[in-house]
Amino acid sequence: MSAVLPGKSRSRPQGLAAGCWSSKNISVYISGRALTILSDARTILQTIYDDDETPLEAVALDEHCGKIASCTSTQVRVYKPLSLQDGALKWALECAFPIAPPQSEAPHALSWGSSEELLVASDSLHLYTTQGDPKKIWEKALPNPVKSATLSCDSAYIISVGHYDRFPKVWRRLAYGTDEVRFDVCYLRHPEAVTAVRWRKPFHLEQNTDNVLYTFCVDATVRVWAPNDSQDGRHWHLWGKIDVGASVQDGPMMPRDVQLTFVVDSRDFTASVERAVKDRMADDSSTDDVALDHLVAVAQRTPEIVIAVDSEGLMSAWALENVESSATDSPRIFNIAQVRSRQFELLSGFMSLKNIPHVEICTYCERRSGRLHILMHAFDGRIGVFTTNVVDLFDPTLNEKRLTLETTWSGHSAPIQKMVRNFGGQAVVSRTSGGESILWKHGRTSSKSEPTLSRRSIIPAEGHIHRISVIRKGRFVIFLREKSIMLWDCRPRTAEQMASLSYKALGKPLCLVMLPRPQIRDYTTAHIATVTSEGKGIVWEVSLPRYFDDPGATSGAGIREFCRFELHNVKDLSYVLPVDPAGSLPVAHGFLDVFARDVAISYTKSGRVDFWTARVDLEQQNVDWLSTCTTETGLSNPALVSGSMLKKAALVNSTRSQFTIWDIGGARLEFAETYQTHNVIQDLDWTSTPDSQSILAVGFQYRVLLLSQMRFDYLNKGPAWASIREISIRELTPHPIGDSTWLSDGHLVIGAGNQMFVHDRSIGSSDQLIADSRMPHRKDGAWDMFEAVQRFNGPLPVFHPQFLSQCILVGKSDLVRRILISLHNTLKYYIAGEKVDDYLGLNLEEFFVPLETHGHTRGKTNGFSVNGDTHTEEGDGQDERFSEKTATAINEKLTKVGIPQLTGPEQIQLANIAECVGLVERHRRSIDENGARFMLFFRQHALHKGRTQEVHLSWREINWAYHSNSQDILVDFVTRQGQGRLAWADARESGVFMWLSDIAAVKAQFEIIARNEYTKDEDRNPIGCSLFYLALRKKSVLHGLWRMAVGVKEQAATQRLLSNNFADPKWKTAALKNAYALLSKRRFEYAAAFFLLGDDLEGAVNVCLHQVKDLQLAIAICRVYEGDGGSVLRKVLQEEVLPMAAQEGDRWLASWAFWMLGRRDMAVRALVTPVYELVETPHSPDIKARLFLTDDPALVVLYEQLRHRTLQTLRGASKVTPKVEWEFVLHSAKLYDRMGCDLLGLSLVRNWEFQKSAKPDFGGDVNPLTLLKRRSSLVVDDLPMSGIGRDISRNDLKKKVTAPPTQFQEPDASSLLDSFGF
Repeated sequence: MSAVLPGKSRSRPQGLAAGCWSSKNISVYISGRALTILSDARTILQTIYDDDETPLEAVALDEHCGKIASCTSTQVRVYKPLSLQDGALKWALECAFPIAPPQSEAPHALSWGSSEELLVASDSLHLYTTQGDPKKIWEKALPNPVKSATLSCDSAYIISVGHYDRFPKVWRRLAYGTDEVRFDVCYLRHPEAVTAVRWRKPFHLEQNTDNVLYTFCVDATVRVWAPNDSQDGRHWHLWGKIDVGASVQDGPMMPRDVQLTFVVDSRDFTASVERAVKDRMADDSSTDDVALDHLVAVAQRTPEIVIAVDSEGLMSAWALENVESSATDSPRIFNIAQVRSRQFELLSGFMSLKNIPHVEICTYCERRSGRLHILMHAFDGRIGVFTTNVVDLFDPTLNEKRLTLETTWSGHSAPIQKMVRNFGGQAVVSRTSGGESILWKHGRTSSKSEPTLSRRSIIPAEGHIHRISVIRKGRFVIFLREKSIMLWDCRPRTAEQMASLSYKALGKPLCLVMLPRPQIRDYTTAHIATVTSEGKGIVWEVSLPRYFDDPGATSGAGIREFCRFELHNVKDLSYVLPVDPAGSLPVAHGFLDVFARDVAISYTKSGRVDFWTARVDLEQQNVDWLSTCTTETGLSNPALVSGSMLKKAALVNSTRSQFTIWDIGGARLEFAETYQTHNVIQDLDWTSTPDSQSILAVGFQYRVLLLSQMRFDYLNKGPAWASIREISIRELTPHPIGDSTWLSDGHLVIGAGNQMFVHDRSIGSSDQLIADSRMPHRKDGAWDMFEAVQRFNGPLPVFHPQFLSQCILVGKSDLVRRILISLHNTLKYYIAGEKVDDYLGLNLEEFFVPLETHGHTRGKTNGFSVNGDTHTEEGDGQDERFSEKTATAINEKLTKVGIPQLTGPEQIQLANIAECVGLVERHRRSIDENGARFMLFFRQHALHKGRTQEVHLSWREINWAYHSNSQDILVDFVTRQGQGRLAWADARESGVFMWLSDIAAVKAQFEIIARNEYTKDEDRNPIGCSLFYLALRKKSVLHGLWRMAVGVKEQAATQRLLSNNFADPKWKTAALKNAYALLSKRRFEYAAAFFLLGDDLEGAVNVCLHQVKDLQLAIAICRVYEGDGGSVLRKVLQEEVLPMAAQEGDRWLASWAFWMLGRRDMAVRALVTPVYELVETPHSPDIKARLFLTDDPALVVLYEQLRHRTLQTLRGASKVTPKVEWEFVLHSAKLYDRMGCDLLGLSLVRNWEFQKSAKPDFGGDVNPLTLLKRRSSLVVDDLPMSGIGRDISRNDLKKKVTAPPTQFQEPDASSLLDSFGF
């Protein structure tokens, strides 16, 4: 936390108290209806709010027991300190008791004495004991109300002073018992009115010392009074006095305009000097320091120090020696310093002593640092916290370190309701529910200090304010009321209204939007717009004074109505808001297009979100509006919406329990999170790093969650957003958060109650996401938020597992091998802790220049997917061939050293990729590119098993295998991965029955599954394999297995049933009855088997889909039972698979399903077009269908492969318009950029070949052959004989002549039994 604004201090003589209890420095002051307790300038221990509407008047701290007392005009409250288990110090209400309200408006005074006695004074004096139940032990009526009343530390005396009183009363205690307490009184004569009084604090609280009284008088004299025993009843005598208003310089006495006078107690002065001596000895004990030696000599006399500062910045200091002495010799008062400094005159910018409000001062010495703290309570609502080293303070030489303004305690006196920042984040206006408005400036007070928030101007506007706009870096503020708009000048400390204009509009004004300047250099003109709930708008032209020429200029200010407008094509408008600034500074180009800077975001009740830009036309005197992007989110009646200039929008649902993050420009959902009902979302605020990586602050009642965008990860399905920091205010205040907003440089200001908390960009090491990132630690053990967010985004090193995986997907396998060889060579000589070159010394052209550019002729060079990419020059040190041995060497090195650019899990994934690439390298010459993709990612899936929630391969990998020509090798590979015994769980994990295209091979593998399911258990129970054998229509084999199922409970009954002829309708009915009986017993797979026994394939499939929840099993049964042309399979694909793909937005699944249906044209289109636009579904698409994971950039690779494969795919590609293909390719390139694979995005847009546009013939259809750029014999003619324009059905397709299967020959029943070992 870089700054704390604990609340506006109440302007009362006892509004602030400071002291030391239990070796802790404690400061407490009144802010509105709250008490703020602090331990130092920036650490709040506790904030205590009171429900009583009566304002607090005084506060006091007991240094003996740590109790805090506060009072209103009718009640005193006493708070007792408690030490919690975690070591935190908190105060709890111990007691509260009523007091009589004063006859006048004079405030009460509070003061603690010894033995927990508390003095309460107004127009009478009341002494209470707070040990146990509070009890009044003495009271005395006064003729006039007191201005100040203070109890001495030992409760022996009370000093009371009235307003304009020249005769302070000193009450001497005569009896100490609680039953009978008596005081007598004497008067201290003064020539003028007494302004303040204070008792000297003892060096140690338990020490018995004489009481010493200081009185401050209007005549600029400090008088020191000491007690004595005299016969005349005057038991106090004037020990000495200091004329602080007279100069002590050589020459005649000169009166001075003294503005500040205060006393530093001996205990604080001596402790500060002692620490200064220790620091000097630690640095260099041999160095002479005249100023320090002088102070050491003074401190040895244990004096009190009186300090006075005049309006010219002249500080004088006197030492009072041996004050408690009752000797009659002359008092020892001597001057120890007199210096003039600009720092004293301006008080480090806190206020000028030439124009100073009333100030109350408290001092204490912070024991750890030895620095003297001076708290200046100015009666303008602020407390300045100054620190100084006493050696620097009294140094007679020129010194710029005399006084340091650590911070200013300020804020509001009522709960903050709204905060609005200017565009650059240098100024913010906060407003309370009571109408109090303050402008704050954000910046550094000096070149070396941390940025802070300081009060710039109080805006005395009353009444309800609809909207606020801060312009020109906080110099001016615009308020929009219900019927008027006002311009305020916030350059002075109290803002002044410069202009006002009434208006009438249809509907409720929703926003106040600053429009881009039509002329950049014209800083004296601003255009402000509002939009009402009816979609109508008004633009005002605001004229400003020429403040650059004259900083104090006020002439020329005014407001006039510029034009009116209407937002078209927007119905049921719910809200319009200005967008949050994010990214680099916008560059105005003067055009109204989608590239112009967004100024506003709108959302409707149906959930439609629009980003708007505007252009001011001075000639036509109007404003043009354009929707730069729009998205139907489907979120009805959103409670909150916030947008950024990067076209990101966050929406909160109507119950405020769920929020979603959308990329409106890409029309995709990036994140969704649901919270419990007690976590109500109240606020959303955007910012970004300098390189345009977005950060979102989500505000709840007592915490703010900071979310950072992350790289897209389609392989691991990682989240696109993650929490990087949680800021909780529960330990600081019990008041919920009112609002929050971002400032410049990534600082976040949170307003809660009267207080404001400014948090810098530091992130603690406790966050797991940060800890796993392996970012270098800073000296304080924290990280910089911007550095962390940039680490989670931006370009990846080429050896990152995600980059390597994407290279494999786009067909750059040779490049992957070269990267791994370069990594191997780098790791040979790698020293732990060093940073590895992100590009491993490779030429960047190798990542995006096609093969033919380098003279290569090997591989495929058509379009984007190129195999091998580039030529490796001889002699570059990369002659080494990648092999499994190389992969093993890389893995051994990765287990010993950590690469700084990779996290732990990423390094493990890199080792897995190296191993998988080595494995694929062994089969490199026998499999095609799609087969290699499947083999590599299936192996990776096997290595990640147990660490992910995926139970089977994704449909992306299934598509690679489905379109591979090496399926027999892939089947063998999958079988070996399952240790040669492929059970159904293994088959489902690999998706083998989804991608095997040869139906004979499908049946052969299914029979292997059936046999393995039977033999996987020792008891050899045929129930587990029944579904598989009956799907293969091999009831006789199953019957034989049941004959040998000795010991199985159901053997006899099942064997009798299977012996019947199920071609007979009677036994079909019996089988179906058994199936329904098994359903009631929740034996679902066995029930599906009996549905097949009764020849009810659809019933069995329905059980697999809805009860077993196994889509792959249902499809496999269909393919085995009736072949790929069966009606049930077609129904499953059309009514189950495609609607599910549309609901979830899974383009891979849709493309596979269309290809299975024979609709290869649709299979190609599904890769480019959202599935819900191609398939009619009974339900609206699920929100998951809009998720970013549906936009896999590998879709463009498969699209490039398939579009020219057959005439059907050519026909499908012809329905993809050039604009759609253009947007699809650019969208994929943007996805690569978001993934950190910028080089692959560059390769895509550089090498992509767009298909030729073809004109339709007379029938309105396009001849697919005209789309080819050249004649090719590889294009398969799969169109029906009846023509192109007719729908294609699976039955009309030409039957494919296939070779007999080589994997498994169906045996007869006897040979099958032999294979089981019987």
